[in-house]
Amino acid sequence: MQTKSLNVVFFGTPDFAKASLEAIFKSHHKVVGVVTAADKASGRGMKLTPSPVKVFAEENNFNLFQPEKLRNAEFLEAIKNLNADVFVVVAFRMMPQVLFSIPRLGTFNLHGSLLPDYRGAAPINYAVINGETKSGVTTFFINEKIDEGNILLQAETEVLPEDNAGTLHDKLMVIGADLIIETLNGLAENSITEKPQPQKENPKTAYKIFKENLKIDWNQSSETIHNFVRGMSPYPTAFTILKIGEEEKSLKIFKGHFELESHSKEAGDFDISKNEFKFYTKDGIYYPEDVQIQGKKRMAVKDFLNGIQNFEDYKS
Repeated sequence: MQTKSLNVVFFGTPDFAKASLEAIFKSHHKVVGVVTAADKASGRGMKLTPSPVKVFAEENNFNLFQPEKLRNAEFLEAIKNLNADVFVVVAFRMMPQVLFSIPRLGTFNLHGSLLPDYRGAAPINYAVINGETKSGVTTFFINEKIDEGNILLQAETEVLPEDNAGTLHDKLMVIGADLIIETLNGLAENSITEKPQPQKENPKTAYKIFKENLKIDWNQSSETIHNFVRGMSPYPTAFTILKIGEEEKSLKIFKGHFELESHSKEAGDFDISKNEFKFYTKDGIYYPEDVQIQGKKRMAVKDFLNGIQNFEDYKS
């Protein structure tokens, strides 16, 4: 038996959010409005580019809003006039209480972790960086604190050894869209019992990642470095610095593997030749497989090595 239909205002911006908006659109629930970020300048020409959510909203003739300020009186009045039953938030910015308290059933968010662990801006990256073997998504009611509202539903998935942040993102995007629909159905039928988040003394965090957080520390263990590369791939991407002649260039590393092996080298030293490229870590050797040297395109390490004319220029 089909559940009652809810009127939904959707808030989101990237592809991760678009998948959930598309799922709501295909369900029996009704999207009465979409709120997304302003178009951003990108590319060499700094052309204004719409968000994936905006593109989908315009393709399907939704009521679309791109407010600069979420407390704007005209925007708030327009949103109230949509008479939504519930607001759904996926990968959007922090919302003020004057906005999230509008709908009669409340406002819920989809978060890319099993809360209370990995509250913050980068839960997918940190799950891989920390070597988790399990991750998931959570729907929860928004309150004044970031990612601390009462839990509605959760869904789990495996993090496989070959996963990186990109592949885990895509897994969570799919199960997250399904969980959005399950949550809407449960709210429509009043069949979900919201629960406070479990109290943990030291929940794992997922703070925003900045450029200074991306540099590889070769003094760490090989496994830690391997997981760090996975967790930053394909974006924002871990990097190291290579000295080439008198120049220093950054080398992004998207993928690699490691071997535990005793050696007498300093951590961070590397050997490079036509047939091999390896870095020495605290407890072994790390072999990059997929790289991008500053000023060049991303390539397999074999192609990178084939393009080097003088290996003597490369110094640890």
